[in-house]
Amino acid sequence: MFFNSRFIYIALLVIMSLIGYKAYRYFCTKTAPTIEISDMCDGGYYAGDKECLLTVKGDYPIKTISLWVDDKPLVDRFKVNSTVFERVMPILSKVITNGKHVLKIRAEDGSYNNNSAVKEINFTVDNTPLQAAFVKADAEFKVFQGRTLHVQFQVNKPIKNGSIKVLSHTFPAVPEMPKSNIYECFVPINSEEVPNEYLFAIEIEDHVGNTITLDNKFHVVMYPFKKQQLAVQKEKIQKEKELGRPAEELEITLKMLSQNSLPEKLWHGVFYTPCDVTGVSTEYGTIRTTQDRGKYAHNAIDLLARPKSVIWAAQDGIVTLKDRYAHSGLTIALDHGCGVMSLYYHLDAFAPTIEVGQKVKKGTPLGTLGMTGYASGYHLHWEMRIYDIQVDPMQWTKHDF
Repeated sequence: MFFNSRFIYIALLVIMSLIGYKAYRYFCTKTAPTIEISDMCDGGYYAGDKECLLTVKGDYPIKTISLWVDDKPLVDRFKVNSTVFERVMPILSKVITNGKHVLKIRAEDGSYNNNSAVKEINFTVDNTPLQAAFVKADAEFKVFQGRTLHVQFQVNKPIKNGSIKVLSHTFPAVPEMPKSNIYECFVPINSEEVPNEYLFAIEIEDHVGNTITLDNKFHVVMYPFKKQQLAVQKEKIQKEKELGRPAEELEITLKMLSQNSLPEKLWHGVFYTPCDVTGVSTEYGTIRTTQDRGKYAHNAIDLLARPKSVIWAAQDGIVTLKDRYAHSGLTIALDHGCGVMSLYYHLDAFAPTIEVGQKVKKGTPLGTLGMTGYASGYHLHWEMRIYDIQVDPMQWTKHDF
């Protein structure tokens, strides 16, 4: 008899404890449910029918789940009554219009506090076939040695990636302007590239994985580069070596800066000539002979102007280098994005407001014209590189480029 009474007593305690625990959970649970969707991300693009796994978890059993697309209900307060809910959820992209949409999910538990969570996912439906064509369908692409090949193509919708494969290199395609469906590629042609006919291929991928390739060819045309001899006093060469960093260090730095160039186009329109030019002492590509450096191609242009006159930014960009080197003297480098960089050598002084990392507009003063570094007189060595390949900067000042 005593044993039965004790058993009943313990059972009652257990029951009361369970009731108390359930009551505690019912009244005191304050943690909102968690909502996860696999294979679907915010800002994603989708085509065709899409299946995702919807997972909802709660500290207290989930009471209902509701879903909306663009505020239109798909599921209204579906009853669950479980702490874990998993269901394969179809997103019928074929029956949803192309464009941007919002998927909204709301889960609510059955506790006294009715804890709830809401998750919104912005997504884009794209069932449009990818199409592309050259802007100038019948254009014959020709480019001189040392110049830049400019290729434009048009697509029927925004794309994820575009690039041009040419001369064993790959260069990115970028929108001509923000939100434009016209894309362009800038291909640097080395001044020593062999004149010949070459093939190129533009590879395009949209946001849902469709791809297309545009094939064409272009001619590299021989350019009659001039020859020049230059003499700089040995005392000056020695002095500049003492004042500036080694030329080899500059080349290593420029290569790194090219690799880290911003992927977007920071400029629009033509480039300015960066000073009030009174003459040109050395044209781009001139074959130069000096007592210190021997024979080499001068792949920049030397501009003459009034000594210590203002040198300004040729285009919008970011200051990535401001330093002194033995060969280039006081040096400024601007990153214009997409691997395009402009360089300004032999400055007499830097503009007091210019600092590395600063964004500058076209025409912003960078310094004054000088003859620091390997220079026999006052001039500006103006150079442009595309992914560390030197090209003629004057081409970029032409409105028909």
